[in-house]
Amino acid sequence: MAAEVTELASGKLLLDEPAEHVTRLRISNPAKRGALDHEILDTLAETVKGLQARCLVLTGTEKMFSAGYDIGNLDEQNFAERSEKLVAHPFHDALEALEGYEYPVVAALNGHAIGGGLELALTADIRIATTGIKLGMPPAKLGLIYSHTGLRKFIEVCGLANTCELFYVGRNVDAERAARMGLVNQVVERDELERVALSLAAEIASNAPISLEGNKRVIRELRAHDMVLPSELEEELVRLRESCFTTEDFREGVRAFAEKRAPRWQGR
Repeated sequence: MAAEVTELASGKLLLDEPAEHVTRLRISNPAKRGALDHEILDTLAETVKGLQARCLVLTGTEKMFSAGYDIGNLDEQNFAERSEKLVAHPFHDALEALEGYEYPVVAALNGHAIGGGLELALTADIRIATTGIKLGMPPAKLGLIYSHTGLRKFIEVCGLANTCELFYVGRNVDAERAARMGLVNQVVERDELERVALSLAAEIASNAPISLEGNKRVIRELRAHDMVLPSELEEELVRLRESCFTTEDFREGVRAFAEKRAPRWQGR
């Protein structure tokens, strides 16, 4: 039975729940190659803040994930001001909402991911790409100096040397090269992408919610503090870890493992 689809952002963002505890958001702006406009970004940010799924899948439609910012409508009048507004707050808010999502996010790259579209994908915790797509960062071709937060994200994900290549050369790479660079976790055939991505998301969502949420919090804090934590925050994260040993879910997980059955999570 097909999942019910909700149209958001004038139909440019589609929401459904294709598996238990899994929510999927699809960018559907084919006329502009999946470009991200204010309406899509604002809706994405607000929607993600209200979700509670244990795994969120972000993908595109047809043969495009996203070509990045929608700069096609910019004209010479107030060009600098309008272009800065386009790539600033709406995009930042959408990225912040995804990065702050308490459970894992999987990006299923069904098509090309370019510029801001690629950074959006890098905000996910895990990325799966289909063969035949291109990934790239064109700021050098546009005369754009990228944000320090965006560049930091690329350095974290694929290293300094690969980040320099992407941003200085501005040349797109194919999915296989992207996997070698660390931009994506896995490359699959086009007709397998949806099955593989949803299967992974369902497997993630079947795990203990306190573990998913807690481990994501620790990883987020380690990244935010360059792997060196202030003493007070380190103590807080130690208490967070210790708290799991007294939960019903930890007891249930141990029992289910011993009894070779699927655990029944209660989220406490």
